[in-house]
Amino acid sequence: MNDGLIQNLNELFQAKARLGIMTVLASMGESDFLTIKKQLGLTDGNLSAHLRVLEEAGYIEIEKEFVNRKPKTTCRMTPAGREAFLHYLKELERIIQLARKGEK
Repeated sequence: MNDGLIQNLNELFQAKARLGIMTVLASMGESDFLTIKKQLGLTDGNLSAHLRVLEEAGYIEIEKEFVNRKPKTTCRMTPAGREAFLHYLKELERIIQLARKGEK
């Protein structure tokens, strides 16, 4: 295998939960905590931990507010996060195309 084949893959997106979070945010623009939790089947603690990693990397923004006296957490991708995620997807597509060359 070529040493450079996977070196451009962002390791932050290798975790299944973070890949799912970024996919939800890319497709919806923004989403609240409960929606992400339900779509990905994660626990509160697991989702919170993965959101924190993405926030610390500067890939997402988290806004916390109260709506009708209930806490609401909204997440959205930052421009840097969108760029990093799209680059990751582009690299995955490149790898898939290389793998499919063997099918022909």
